[in-house]
Amino acid sequence: MSTRRFDERDIRTRPNPRGSRPRTKQRPDHDDAVRGLVTGVDRGRYHLIVALDTPQEHVALAMKARELGRERVVCGDLVDVVGDSSGAPGSLARIVRIAERSTVLRRTADDTDPVERVIVANADQLVIVTALADPEPRTRMIDRCVVAAYDAGMSALLCLTKADLADPAELVAMYAPIGVEVVVTSRPVVDGERIIHGLEELRERLVGRTSVLVGHSGVGKSTLVNALVPGTYRATGVVNDVTGRGRHTSSSAVGLRLPGGAGWVIDTPGVRSFGLAHVQVESLLAAFGDLATVTTELCPRGCTHAADAPDCALDDWVATDPEDGPRAARVDSMRRLLAARAGDPA
Repeated sequence: MSTRRFDERDIRTRPNPRGSRPRTKQRPDHDDAVRGLVTGVDRGRYHLIVALDTPQEHVALAMKARELGRERVVCGDLVDVVGDSSGAPGSLARIVRIAERSTVLRRTADDTDPVERVIVANADQLVIVTALADPEPRTRMIDRCVVAAYDAGMSALLCLTKADLADPAELVAMYAPIGVEVVVTSRPVVDGERIIHGLEELRERLVGRTSVLVGHSGVGKSTLVNALVPGTYRATGVVNDVTGRGRHTSSSAVGLRLPGGAGWVIDTPGVRSFGLAHVQVESLLAAFGDLATVTTELCPRGCTHAADAPDCALDDWVATDPEDGPRAARVDSMRRLLAARAGDPA
């Protein structure tokens, strides 16, 4: 079976028979292009920061050049732009190149769709925001996000909100064996005002990094962003009492610089599913170095490494654990992620 990975660029459309052929094969080199960072996308217009981290830094607006075709420009991309990139009112530059991406966070529409949707580029940490109550946590969704982070080469940080409503101990214990760090926040009422406890610990985990915040609607993502980046005014919503789900308040990913230039956070719209059709088992196992060694050297060919897989070497490896515990917890966690990747409900 082919292991080729597909994305939006593999979708072909019939060209317009009139005016679709370029007048010349010589394409411009765009030697005068300037570099910009994409911080937001809004109906075909791209918000950029040009001359990043220099005294000339400024905001500009751009559109995608025709030569890029169906290649998608996303939040976090480093791009080259030509034209009027001054940022003056009414100015509009053109994005002509997308720089090589260090990481790409992807998802698919479902677990059978081979076409990947690129969400964010060049981030190094995925912050999975999950409420401990109102709405109730969905561990399968957390598992899927962890799988997507590991597949993208990103680290995963689990941020548990609303700890004033429920105990986080069970979820903390569940994700410790797979190397997922956890921070816990709460919003108790103090002197008539809600104060976010745990915000400083979260801020410390974001310093010097580009972090993507994902989670269901209503878990408190926008509330955290507003506290981390004062003056952002991201819209916040409430959870429906009947469905137990939040209302979408963010419509697109937006990159925001932390105060003092200490790092970047990218707030994404609330999600209700996270397809993993693009994830290969090998890339998931690579996140578990010790388990990958066992499966590569000892498992029979074609082994799925699932709990019901015959002759899986992981079972013997667990049985010989002298401490009778750490290995079993780690294998159980890995198999849970494999199950999430295979299509268990999120």
